[in-house]
Amino acid sequence: MRASPNLRDIKTPPFQPPDNYHLEAAQGWLELGNHLEANEELEKITPQLKCHPLVLELRWKIYAKAKKWNACFEIGQSLINLVPNHDFGYIHRSFALHELGRTREAFDLLEPAYIQFPRIWTIPYNLASYCAQLNQIEECEQWFKRAMAIDEKAVQKRAIDDPDLTPLWDSLSGTVWKRG
Repeated sequence: MRASPNLRDIKTPPFQPPDNYHLEAAQGWLELGNHLEANEELEKITPQLKCHPLVLELRWKIYAKAKKWNACFEIGQSLINLVPNHDFGYIHRSFALHELGRTREAFDLLEPAYIQFPRIWTIPYNLASYCAQLNQIEECEQWFKRAMAIDEKAVQKRAIDDPDLTPLWDSLSGTVWKRG
């Protein structure tokens, strides 16, 4: 269960043709793995709608594929300012910082979001990942347990091959780890 609604649920006038077609086409191109064509479709959207949260969310994903992490950080911050009751901006702003090698800052900016979105497993999971990368293994374990308590299956699926958690797995080697 999500603590915040999907960005598609924002109460704004619906996109009208042709903007809705461009948005859908951009999403389609991105799902097909072509972020360049997705970007071309977003460029065709009416200028007034280019700062709409749905457009910004898609733009973040496009820029992430291109590894444009500074731009991703800026988009995440813009989403927080536009729609502070949605988790996407908080999570993705910090992810961009982590990718920029600013993991401590990523953690510090994401940690308060856990209070605001206590049922979004991605937040404690990412906090655990950041702690692992910062070699704060005990704190990492605590955040990981919190994520597992929210959605154990999703966390297991993500964690199974997440290289950011390697320090955690290495620290647990030869031990019996208990949830709780």
